[in-house]
Amino acid sequence: MKKQNIDKLALLLMGLRQRSQDNRDFFIGMNIMFKSGRKEFPATAVQKGDVFQLSYKGRKDSLDFEGICRLILREAADYDALGIEYVERGTIILIEGDSKAVNIRYADNIEDEDAVAKKQAQSMLGNREYRVKVGPASKLLKEIGILTQEGKIKNDKIRKYNQIDHFVELVDDIIKSFEHKETINIIDCACGKSYLSFVLNFYIKDVLKKNCHFIGIDNSESVIEASRKMAENLGYKNMEFVTEDLVSYSADRTVDMVISLHACDIATDMAIALGVRAGAGAIIAVPCCHKELLEQYSFEAFAPILKHGVFKARMADLITDGLRALLLEGHGYEVSAIEYISPLDTPKNLMIRAVKKEDTNHQAMESYTALKEMLRVEPTLEKLIY
Repeated sequence: MKKQNIDKLALLLMGLRQRSQDNRDFFIGMNIMFKSGRKEFPATAVQKGDVFQLSYKGRKDSLDFEGICRLILREAADYDALGIEYVERGTIILIEGDSKAVNIRYADNIEDEDAVAKKQAQSMLGNREYRVKVGPASKLLKEIGILTQEGKIKNDKIRKYNQIDHFVELVDDIIKSFEHKETINIIDCACGKSYLSFVLNFYIKDVLKKNCHFIGIDNSESVIEASRKMAENLGYKNMEFVTEDLVSYSADRTVDMVISLHACDIATDMAIALGVRAGAGAIIAVPCCHKELLEQYSFEAFAPILKHGVFKARMADLITDGLRALLLEGHGYEVSAIEYISPLDTPKNLMIRAVKKEDTNHQAMESYTALKEMLRVEPTLEKLIY
């Protein structure tokens, strides 16, 4: 290759070197092909800890990225042309050079939809537009148990697939509001096996092409180990999982969003409180059972109705989530309460979406205090925030 083209190649490699540092958690590998006439001489590089292992001409060498770039530039001078394929999650960068020019282009790094899997999805699930599609997300969906190894949706997992994809749909606008962020940081509270985190991880990085980092927290070591194993199987290096109490956990980074799905009783309060304490840009909670205020609250005007246990329990649910929403408003969040999924699927179908807008809303805080006193309740959420 001509010197002027090698100089241009050097500039492009400089950009790749910076990208390899910024996107370290998403790097998959690099394929290089040197060409001389009809002969081709391949080289591959994969990350091994802090270095890259380069396989070339029957040798394996451990180099840093700078060393790989020097080798490419040195070898390029002796060949007619070369092609470089830099592969990371969601994106492939292709550099091609010869005696005439050096060019760079970008391509999506997602699997082509398998025709059989696509047909299966359409026949079973209709025409719903999925954010996390069978085909591109097949590896992920197999890992979390939605698909069989043959790529077919399991009959007993159709509802679960719909639920997790609908969750992505409901938080899509919030995620996109973080476009200015270099990395979107998300905490999954009482994460269990972290299905939501894995799905959001795929959507943000592989579909939206945004860098992200996930922290899953649970007090069960067994589910944390299961989550770590799945992350390892998927190659999702931008995830960490910790066994810790939500009350004592303190994030070591800016928190953009806190999510919690079906955390039982006051575990939902722990998750919301963690988000408020961390100053999270958004808090998304789908509560589970409501026990705490059931025996606390009283409302004399409704006594003839609340003497029925089922009415008293349902009212406790409304009071609990209503006070949660109002307290979040008091802390400067814009709150909406929406139906997450059909009540035919599960009665636990309420989603609380809170987006930070200001420091404090004094009017909402006064309303919260007045209602709390009228109902004679002391919600745990308030104590966990302060």
